Amino acid sequence: MHDRAGQLAQSGDLIDVDELIAAYYDIQPDVEDPRQKVTFGTSGHRGSALDGAFNEAHIVATTAAIVEYRRSQGIDGPLFLGRDTHALSAPAWSTALEVLAAAGVEVRIDARDGYTPTPALSLAILTANGAGTGPARTSGPGRADGIVVTPSHNPPRDGGFKYNPPHGGPADSDATGWIAKRANEILAEGIATVPRVSVERALAAPSTARVDYLADYVGQLDQVLNMDAIRSAGVRIGADPLGGAAVDYWGAIGEHYGLDLTVVNPEVDPRWPFMTLDWDGKIRMDCSSPYAMASLRETMSQDAPFDIATGNDADADRHGIVTPDGGLMNPNHFLAVAISYLYEHRSTWPKDAAIGKTLVSSSLIDRVAAGLDRRLVEVPVGFKYFVPGLLDGSVAFGGEESAGASFLRTNGTVWTTDKDGIILALLASEITAVTGRSPSEAHRELVERYGESAYARIDAPATREEKAKLAALSPEDVKATELAGDPITAKLVRAPGNDAPIGGLKVTTDEAWFAARPSGTEDVYKIYAESFRGKDHLAAVQEEAAAVVGEALKG
Repeated sequence: MHDRAGQLAQSGDLIDVDELIAAYYDIQPDVEDPRQKVTFGTSGHRGSALDGAFNEAHIVATTAAIVEYRRSQGIDGPLFLGRDTHALSAPAWSTALEVLAAAGVEVRIDARDGYTPTPALSLAILTANGAGTGPARTSGPGRADGIVVTPSHNPPRDGGFKYNPPHGGPADSDATGWIAKRANEILAEGIATVPRVSVERALAAPSTARVDYLADYVGQLDQVLNMDAIRSAGVRIGADPLGGAAVDYWGAIGEHYGLDLTVVNPEVDPRWPFMTLDWDGKIRMDCSSPYAMASLRETMSQDAPFDIATGNDADADRHGIVTPDGGLMNPNHFLAVAISYLYEHRSTWPKDAAIGKTLVSSSLIDRVAAGLDRRLVEVPVGFKYFVPGLLDGSVAFGGEESAGASFLRTNGTVWTTDKDGIILALLASEITAVTGRSPSEAHRELVERYGESAYARIDAPATREEKAKLAALSPEDVKATELAGDPITAKLVRAPGNDAPIGGLKVTTDEAWFAARPSGTEDVYKIYAESFRGKDHLAAVQEEAAAVVGEALKG
């Protein structure tokens, strides 16, 4: 833990924006260095221009690869292009537009020249493909897709580039693998062969048109949430966009629906000087972190000016919920509350629509699902695994422990197939308005019914070779028949919900579990663990989990 975690950033913590942008254009990546190649993790390619990992050459090559991928898949409709508030997002957005316009791709950019949250871009893709008025078209001519330029909650020095195909959600590994492979080939060949036009010509090109992402998104929120109830109950809302892409959206939501809503901090600065440092001393817009959310937590603890306070990360695909009586909610706790409330208050949802969760999310969700008599679909880490179910309505809610989720419209049709931190934040206000209880109170009621758990995640450094070994673990690597004193009920390397590889191992008992997996974006491995027998039992589970991982890394 950094000694200034939770404290306001100082001048020495801030990036030099001019230096970072200069590095974007000046540094040429070394194609022989694996760390400087295009690599898609769970949410696109990420890296810093200062490290030669997110530079103009990467974006030229990746965009050119996406152009080729679209053609190979027969995708010939408009491509929606958006960006967040990171310093590298604007230059990367411009580079991508230059390549797309030269290729004759119909590009749709923001009519307000503003920032575009990931869920707004997902909604735009799905709407263009027919969602909202009928089933979304994911095949055939005229299909739309999109690119959002964002590294999500990553530090200010980072950039990110994510492709969303016609289904509106994160691209699957087949697509990202193809795009990354082709992008690295283009890097090796040299980007001089990629056609480009100036950004001025690209903006003026007949293939470039403008859409009002904000109005389209805000105007449809009452199709997924009970905005009337929030307004009628007079719920006082404090929304902190944490300097991210939702900054203009929150004010527009309050005005459009007549809500008692205050944008706590409307400032946008790519250095993020108003942020408090995360656990490791870095500036990170992680709305699920008590350290990154320290300022909003302090505001709520002093005089509770709001009934609900919320935060979003830089592209607004994550949510953080702060209540006067409970502080910042653990993401797992709020997911369980959201599921319990939604499946009891959305009578028009399909009766057989399942609940989706990642296998490292809390087992409290399993118990809530059983209490609701709903099918549970447990998938590997990655929101892309929820896309098919959200698209056809067979899964009404999909959520992951890192504070990302989305759910269906009230009529049971798809809303977004990417994470939507804005609707989850507003859902906290709907719960308060309709039930008269805060989400924290609702969680305490779930604990009384289903039991209280202790949950933790541990991150540790790991080389690429060690991560590969961890990803290759098998059930046979666990020789034990018990975990912290309880009989082992399952040793999983494939997710029970869709039989997809989990890229690691999960071991369960009736009262506890652990999962070990390598990170898709950082050189670390993660051990998740949970126990319904208390913190001491959790510590024992973690100790035995670490032993299993340690043996695997030795092999």
